[in-house]
Amino acid sequence: MNAVSERPAKGRIRQAQEAAILRAAEQVFARHGFAGATMQAIADAAACPKSTVHYYFSTKEALHRAVLDDILATWLEGTEALVPEADPREALTQYLRHKMALAFARPDASRVFANELLHEAPQLSTALRQDLHTLVREKAAVIDGWIAAGRMAPVDSTHLFFSLWAMTQTYADFEVQVASVLGTPRPLAEAEQARAMAHVEQFVLRACGLTA
Repeated sequence: MNAVSERPAKGRIRQAQEAAILRAAEQVFARHGFAGATMQAIADAAACPKSTVHYYFSTKEALHRAVLDDILATWLEGTEALVPEADPREALTQYLRHKMALAFARPDASRVFANELLHEAPQLSTALRQDLHTLVREKAAVIDGWIAAGRMAPVDSTHLFFSLWAMTQTYADFEVQVASVLGTPRPLAEAEQARAMAHVEQFVLRACGLTA
């Protein structure tokens, strides 16, 4: 194998290793918080030497920030559906399903993010005030445009996002409460996940005047 063909392979290996470390760190930070997490615990969860973790992320602070950035970026991917030319019902449904799927597939991500906010968002304050603020304004303007065109019922477009985040992330942040009240084991079975998703979709679409 020549040097040219080796480079893509090494790139894929690096990406896979970083991803494994990020997922492991997400789990450890969710269970132990930033203060209680250690690089050794993260290395153990990632099934790699601690030196490998330090190779990719020099400090626990840098790794924590990388985890938060990854979570925020993943969550915001779903907002791509909210564009002026889209059908409001289809776009909101797609966004809701994206958020619900993440809540069920990566509950630790939501818990890490929530814990950061509960501690006044020391590492995310700039991203919240700038990037997230700008994105929500842009997407709220799209929703306002749909409302002005009579394509959906009047709602407070900005607070709609707060409601969507609260409804979807509760299935991750308060999974133990949900499972306890339902009398089901954790994580929720596919049937219960589908039931929850159907309820949230119906609730939001009705509030927005988008039910059939």
